Amino acid sequence: MNIVFISLDTLRATRLGCYGYAKPTSPYMDQIAAQGALFERAYAADIPTEVAHTGIFTGKVGLRTGVVAHGSPLTHLPKKEAWLPSLMQNNGFTTAAVDNLYQLKEWFARGYRYYINSVGKKRSIDGKTINQLAFQWIREHKQEDFFLFLHYWDPHTPYQPPENYISPFYEQGRDPYDPANRSMQAAYNHAAYPFFKHHHYDLLGPVTDATYVNALYDAEVRYLDDRLRELDERLIAEGLYEDTLLILFGDHGESLTEHDIYWDHCGLYETTVQVPMIMRYPRRIPAGRRVKGLVQQVDMMPTILEAAGIKAPPSLDGRSLWPSLRGEADGTHDFVYLSECAWQASRGVVTKNYKFIRTLDSGPFVRPHRELYDLRSDPEEVRNVAESSAPIANDLAYRLDEWVAQMLNGRIDPMLTQMDAGLPFRNRIHEILQQYGLTWSEWMQDPRRERFDEASAAARHEGRHSI
Repeated sequence: MNIVFISLDTLRATRLGCYGYAKPTSPYMDQIAAQGALFERAYAADIPTEVAHTGIFTGKVGLRTGVVAHGSPLTHLPKKEAWLPSLMQNNGFTTAAVDNLYQLKEWFARGYRYYINSVGKKRSIDGKTINQLAFQWIREHKQEDFFLFLHYWDPHTPYQPPENYISPFYEQGRDPYDPANRSMQAAYNHAAYPFFKHHHYDLLGPVTDATYVNALYDAEVRYLDDRLRELDERLIAEGLYEDTLLILFGDHGESLTEHDIYWDHCGLYETTVQVPMIMRYPRRIPAGRRVKGLVQQVDMMPTILEAAGIKAPPSLDGRSLWPSLRGEADGTHDFVYLSECAWQASRGVVTKNYKFIRTLDSGPFVRPHRELYDLRSDPEEVRNVAESSAPIANDLAYRLDEWVAQMLNGRIDPMLTQMDAGLPFRNRIHEILQQYGLTWSEWMQDPRRERFDEASAAARHEGRHSI
C-alpha cells in the first residue's frame, strides 16, 4: 500500500464547500471528501505550524513532547520520541517528503530516505513546485510501498494568487484601493502591524478594502484545489489510486479579521483550531462518510499505523480513527485540549457544546483571562459567557488544570518557561521596533500605522537597515 499524507498549511475548514462554504473554493477537495470520509470537528490541539506538525508526527500533544512554542530557540524534540516517518521506514516503506519544515527545526527531516526541500529562490512556496518535485519522485518509486509527505503552503500569507483566480471571489467593479473604504484601518493600526507590514501588507500594495484580502485568501484556496486535482490525476495515471490511503489535513486554520486577528493563525477560536481532515482509501473507507464527533490531529498517526499493519508505540495521545471510519464510533474524544504559545500564551478545552479559553499572556492582543462560548448558539464565538455561565466555566477550568497536571507529570511547564523568555512573535516585533528607535511599551501605548511608517522612513533616510 501507499500513504500520501498532505499538509495544507493555513487551510480553514469553513472555507471549503464540503464544510459548508458557498463560494467555489474547493470543487476537487469536495470530490475527494465524497469519495471517502470527512471529519466535521477535527482540531489542531497545538498551534501553529511547528507545534502542530510535531504533534502530528509524534502522536502526542505538545505538553508531552515539550514542544509548545512556534519559532522558539528553546524547543527541542528528543530523538527517543517515536516519529511516524521513522516507524514507516523501519517497517519497509520507502519514505519521502516534499517539505521545508527542516528550515524550522531539524527533527522534521527524521525518518525520510528522501527529503526534498521545497525552498527555492522565492520566499513563497508555490503548489506547482510541490507537484513538480512530487511527480518525478512518484514516477520513480511507484513500484514500491511508500509513505509520501507533501506540504503545500498556498493559502498562507502573503496571499498572492494568480490574477485569474481572484475574480470569482471579488465583486466585479469594486475597487480594492478605494480611498473612501476604511475597512483596513483596524488591521493597519493593530499592534502586530510592524510584523505584517513587511510579510504581507507591503506585498499587496495600498489595499483599503478588507473584503479584497479575504477574496485573495479564497483565491489561494481555489489555486491549491487545482494543484491537488493535478496530484490526484497523477496518482490515477500511475495506477496508484486503488491502493493509496490519501489524507488531507490543515495544520491550522486562519482568522480573516475575526477576533481582532487579521489574516493570521493565532487565538484558540474555531477559525484557527478547527481544521479540515479528509481521508480516502478505496474499498477500505466508505464513500461519503461524515464523522461528527470530536477528533484531533494526533489521531492520524495511530490511524496510519493501523492501516499499514504496524503496531503503535505505547502512550500515544492519539487514538485510531478506524472505528469512526467504519461507522462503529463517532469521534475519538469527549474533550479536546488546546494550546498556543507564539503570539499569545493560551490554553483551552472544547467539548461537544462549549469552548473554554484561558489566556496567560495576550501578547499584542487584548483578551480576557477567561472566555467561554456556547458553540451551539454562538458558533462564531462572539459572546463570552464565562461570567454568566460561571459553573460551566469553572468545571472546564478544573478539567483543564487536571489535564495539564497529568500531561506534565511533575515536569516544568514549557509554556511558563517560554513566557519567561518572551513569546516568540512578541520578541520578533520588539526586534523590529528596536531597528526604528521604538520600544515595545512605547509602541503598545499608540500602535498607529503612520507612527511606525514614519519611524521606518526616518531610519531609511538615515541609512539604517530595515527588517
